[in-house]
Amino acid sequence: MPESSTVPAARPTPSAVPELSAEDAKLVVLARGARGRVGAVEGAAVRDQDGRTYAAASVALPSLTLTALQLAVASAVAAGATRLEAAVVVTEASTLDGAGHAAVRDLAADAPIHVAAPDGTVLGTVIQ
Repeated sequence: MPESSTVPAARPTPSAVPELSAEDAKLVVLARGARGRVGAVEGAAVRDQDGRTYAAASVALPSLTLTALQLAVASAVAAGATRLEAAVVVTEASTLDGAGHAAVRDLAADAPIHVAAPDGTVLGTVIQ
C-alpha cells in the first residue's frame, strides 16, 4: 500500500462498541466477502445516498496501489454517487489508512467509518 498518514481507529472496550444498524452490519459482511474472495489485506464497503452498496478489496499492482476503501469510494463515484452514508473497512491493522479516510471525507464529512477485524468484530468507528 502507498505510504500514507494514518488516522487512529477507535479502540473502545468490547462492551462500549455500539450495536451497528442492520444496514451497517451488511457493510461489514460485504467488506469481509470482498477481502476473502481474493485473499486481500483489506476489504471495504460503502453505502451511498440512495442506499446502494459498493464493496472492494485492496489492490497492489506494480503500477497501481489502492486501499480497499479508496476503491470502494471510487466505485461509488463511478456509479454516480455524490454522498456516502457509511463506510466499513475490514483489516488486521489497528489504524484507518489516511488515503481511505480522505476518500470517504471527500463525499461525506460526517459519515461513520467502522473499522472491523477480519472476523467481523467492530473495533471502533471514526466519525471525524
